[in-house]
Amino acid sequence: MSAGTYTPRPGAAPLGRMIAAQAALETRMLLRNGEQLLLTVIIPTLLLVLFSAVDIVDTGAGESVDFLAPGILALAVMSTAFTGQAIATGFERRYGVLKRLAASPLPRWALMTAKTLAVLVTEVLQVVLLTVIAFALGWSPHGNPVTVLLLLVLGTAAFSGLGLLMAGTLKAEATLAAANLVFLLLLVGGGVIVPLDKFPDAVQSVLGLLPIAALSDGLRDVLQHGAAMPWGDLGVLAAWAVLGLGAAARFFRWE
Repeated sequence: MSAGTYTPRPGAAPLGRMIAAQAALETRMLLRNGEQLLLTVIIPTLLLVLFSAVDIVDTGAGESVDFLAPGILALAVMSTAFTGQAIATGFERRYGVLKRLAASPLPRWALMTAKTLAVLVTEVLQVVLLTVIAFALGWSPHGNPVTVLLLLVLGTAAFSGLGLLMAGTLKAEATLAAANLVFLLLLVGGGVIVPLDKFPDAVQSVLGLLPIAALSDGLRDVLQHGAAMPWGDLGVLAAWAVLGLGAAARFFRWE
């Protein structure tokens, strides 16, 4: 055995490996958290099954699941990228986790990248699960998968920016209350289950500018009606993504 075989080699791991390790940790934390599972899996699944099986809301002509499935996919994105991420990051900030991680060799932007990757992995699992359930309920989707993917990515960016902005500016308890309240309000008034045309005319134009409404309507236009690229909805999501991520980068407080 040659000398120096066990000589320590201190130093940071390659950046890509650090991001991958942090993303894997963030994903495991998301999937092990009971409240996160309630928001990301149980609630969307129950809503999809309940409103598809029971004729509670008038969803127009055709099968209810054809209207509901795109909205529930949008809800799944919001629950993970906005509500879940805001609450988790808010409490990490309160307990000093973010402060300690910021002092590690992992750059702050790389930590945010790892969190985003964890959100994307969770969303992939959500989409697969909800798609399987929707198919079992008789869903018949149409449209271009690339367009659907673009809508989901822009929706994720928009909600992530808003979630990080909330988590980085409010106290943890305020973030918990505000994130859950926004989740419920957007669930009711964002076109997820109740069509926007059921609301008064004066309100529809305002609700249509919400990111959840743009994502729901965009997915519904493509998956239910086989429409081409929904540029209007994509524009709304892109605007929210730029505003949310820009504000989060500017005002996020690590302590």
